[in-house]
Amino acid sequence: MTCAHVVDVALKKTDGVDTVDVSLNKGLATVKLKAGNHVSVPQLWNLLHEKGYTPKTTVVVVKGVAENVAGTARLKVTGTNDVLVLSADPKAAAAFMDVRTRTGQTIQVQGTMEPGKNLKAAVPLQVRQVRP
Repeated sequence: MTCAHVVDVALKKTDGVDTVDVSLNKGLATVKLKAGNHVSVPQLWNLLHEKGYTPKTTVVVVKGVAENVAGTARLKVTGTNDVLVLSADPKAAAAFMDVRTRTGQTIQVQGTMEPGKNLKAAVPLQVRQVRP
C-alpha cells in the first residue's frame, strides 16, 4: 500500500468530501468538498497528522457573508455555523481591503491557512482574492 493510497482513502472516508487527488511527487492533496459539508480545515489537518503526515499551507476557497465584528473581518461560511477570521495576505493587501467594503454581502474568498502546533485550533484565512 502506498502513502498516497493511505492519504487518499482516509480523506475519501471523511463525511463531506467529494473528490480527492493525491500527488506524492508534489507533496499535495487536492480535496473538493460536497456542497453543504461541515468539514473544517483543522479537521483535515488532524486526519493527515494521524496518518503520519505534516500538514502544510492550505489553499481554501469558501463562500459566505462578510462580517465586521469589533473591527475584525470575518466570514460566516454559507450553510454552516462556522465563522472564519480573515487576515491580510501580505502579497494581496487590496483583496483584504475589498472584504472590508463588502460587509453584509455574500462573497467567495480564496486564500491560505497555515497550520499551527495545535492542529485543531482556529487559524485565520489569509485573503488573496475576493469575488462577489
